[in-house]
Amino acid sequence: MTQQNNPLVSTEAILKNAFAAAVAVADPQVIVPQYLAKIFPVGHEPKGKCLVVGAGKASASMASALESYAKSRWPMTKIEGVVLTRYGHQSPTAYIKIVEAGHPVPDQAGMDGAKDVLNLAMQLQPGDVLIALVSGGGSSLLTLPVNGISIEDMRKTTEALLRSGAPIEEMNVVRKHLSAILGGNLARVAIARGARVEALLISDVTGDSPADIASGPCAADYSTYLDALNILEKYHLGADAIPASVLNHLKQGLTGEKPETLKDVDLVNAQVANHVIATAYKSLEAAADYIRTQGYEPIVLGDTITGEAQEVGVTQAHLVRQHLAKGDGPLALISGGECTVTIPPGVKGRGGRCSEYLLSLLAASSDLPKIAALAADTDGIDGSEKNAGAWFDGDIRKAGYSKGLVPESFLAAHDCYGFFAELGALVETGPTLTNVNDFRIILLNK
Repeated sequence: MTQQNNPLVSTEAILKNAFAAAVAVADPQVIVPQYLAKIFPVGHEPKGKCLVVGAGKASASMASALESYAKSRWPMTKIEGVVLTRYGHQSPTAYIKIVEAGHPVPDQAGMDGAKDVLNLAMQLQPGDVLIALVSGGGSSLLTLPVNGISIEDMRKTTEALLRSGAPIEEMNVVRKHLSAILGGNLARVAIARGARVEALLISDVTGDSPADIASGPCAADYSTYLDALNILEKYHLGADAIPASVLNHLKQGLTGEKPETLKDVDLVNAQVANHVIATAYKSLEAAADYIRTQGYEPIVLGDTITGEAQEVGVTQAHLVRQHLAKGDGPLALISGGECTVTIPPGVKGRGGRCSEYLLSLLAASSDLPKIAALAADTDGIDGSEKNAGAWFDGDIRKAGYSKGLVPESFLAAHDCYGFFAELGALVETGPTLTNVNDFRIILLNK
């Protein structure tokens, strides 16, 4: 039963508590042990060598949770491994090496760590187990290019795709076909050595397909070299933007001179399983459960809302008007999905897709002074700065007016961070050590 609005809880607190609920349900320290117990029931613990590898913003925390579980449940199992995570996303481990590296643009630390991951996998023997801990951000962190492509060429390619506005799914199709690990190539190494593969995945992608989460290092890939080349053509990324080594490799793959990524046929009789242990939709549902206790009826719009952040903000402002026109309320519109921000040449910008969406919503709802909203990345980092996102309510809107801040001017400069920082309306959590994509909530009162 829906409670009445709690006057003792501020709008700001309700927004931030809803976000906290969304993040908490994806906490690796809770969900990793639950799934390990299902995958390795009592009496079926790993018997041979147990190698743990992985990459992503949540992967270090996943490794820490696995070690704690294994210490109490698998006392006879020897565990070693290496996991890559973004700078600042470290988590304590005793036996699994944690490597911090660059994201979203790969760096040398990431390539060196990825080499360690591949070298460990090559030590596997029949009867051994490879546990892969994979979360969003793994595509950049596991950047180990195939022979003939340098880390600098991979960096230039990633930067070009980022600036083009290509969604992450399309970026990853290209990166899979340049990688020695992504696109199922990690599982391919283990399969060739007769080992068992169990991948635990925290999803930050729409659809939650294992092939898309961190570019699917242990999953069959549905994309091809032709798809990768078509994406570069779609965004007009030719020889002026993409290094020759990358273009040559993709073209050689198209003609069959280079092996394709892992396909379903390669998994016949293989001991490979991918387990999606946390998703964006589960987090949206957790926020919805909380928001009901505060007197709002939640409407979950889905976890697949994508597109240009500014356009999504305008669209959702229109949706708010429709509900208010019908007299609906109090309501909470909750959504997820990864938007994009296309930065024009010569514009630096400050912030990220969550803050940009929110500023667009604020600008497009100037006739709706009573709505409140928050948008934040569940990993705790939104784009170029150190905030998770931002929030606003009627008081923040008034403060912007009184300071003479013009949202449209900040949007044109892609400086959403500067706008909300000026008003003290940033959401700052630090790294959350998980990642289930973006979180957005709009509160509507009658």
